[in-house]
Amino acid sequence: MNALIAPHGGKLVNRLAEGEARQELLERAPSLPALRLSARLISDLELIAVGGYSPLEGFLCRADYASVLEEMRLSNGLPWSLPITLPVGREEARALREGQEVALQDEDGQVQAILSLEEKYDYDKEREARQVYRTTDAAHPGVAVLHQQGDVLLGGKVTVVRRPRHDDFLPYRLDPAQTRAAISERGWRTVVGFQTRNPVHRAHEYIQKCALETVDGLLLHPLVGETKEGDIPADVRMHCYEVLLENYYPADRVLLAVLPAAMRYAGPREAIFHALVRKNYGCSHFIVGRDHAGVGEYYGPYDAQHIFHEFRPEEMGVTPLFFDATFYCRRCVAIVSQKTCPHQESDRLNLSGTQVREMLLVGEAPPPEFTRPEVARVLVEAMQERTLPRYAI
Repeated sequence: MNALIAPHGGKLVNRLAEGEARQELLERAPSLPALRLSARLISDLELIAVGGYSPLEGFLCRADYASVLEEMRLSNGLPWSLPITLPVGREEARALREGQEVALQDEDGQVQAILSLEEKYDYDKEREARQVYRTTDAAHPGVAVLHQQGDVLLGGKVTVVRRPRHDDFLPYRLDPAQTRAAISERGWRTVVGFQTRNPVHRAHEYIQKCALETVDGLLLHPLVGETKEGDIPADVRMHCYEVLLENYYPADRVLLAVLPAAMRYAGPREAIFHALVRKNYGCSHFIVGRDHAGVGEYYGPYDAQHIFHEFRPEEMGVTPLFFDATFYCRRCVAIVSQKTCPHQESDRLNLSGTQVREMLLVGEAPPPEFTRPEVARVLVEAMQERTLPRYAI
């Protein structure tokens, strides 16, 4: 494992309590003030605990929050692009005092962690929206979540006493340490990560395989935390990945695992975040394609690539691999990109999400130039069985 890229900040954080220390915290928890966290916050809590968010050891305090917002760095200068915060209502905050411990519960009231409350502080939601999402439009899903959350932020280290209960994707729920071990067992030294919240189409496959020509292995790392209304359900997506890998990828070159993070739809800033998180999972390289983590028309198609130039390569550690828009060209008779194809727009097969949804709803599979037949079958069955016309493809 020494050959793998170091985690962000140099050490893989572990905030999981074990043995007597865990038991002591569990016994003390009923006497502590308690807060119930949303599923979104529970996913952040889990990723802090297992080191997915290294070097974070808890929710951001004021200095780190301000620095991340304004500079995309923690207060010590280390790159970090998204604020990982614990928002609460004013009444809840008023009942807490800095320096005390707080029990953090899931939505069912079960204690998940103990927060050592260092700071509670006000923040400007409009400012955060402008800095992180580049818009204050409440129609943006990230901005909408921001406006719905509490008006006070709690900062401090967390110690997790219970992991969230998961009953899905169990073979694929690999923590960063487990993922790194799996990579080492395969003998890989260089690994490219691929972030996805959608089924993998032929254009994605082309990008991944181009990247695989230059590294030892691919970590296909779909996000299975909270997403917006209209995104394909995680179980359908996972089935698509399974049939694709079974039929079209070398088994010894690909590792499929899930990332339990929530989707922010923060475009460029989220691209940096996704790259740093995959660095913690052992990726030396990370694919950034067109409109990474985008939604609507809030970001330029390649803003998520341009933002990487605001950091020095050595301080990021993980190497971004930039890819142009890819598509099937009827004259090239291949998947190509705007960088390699000289032909006209009319020669390109470009299906909109609406066109694909309409095809799936009537049981028609998209052409194999767009989607592998095995993936198309999964999508057709899911669309018809669940009657999901609103889903984005």
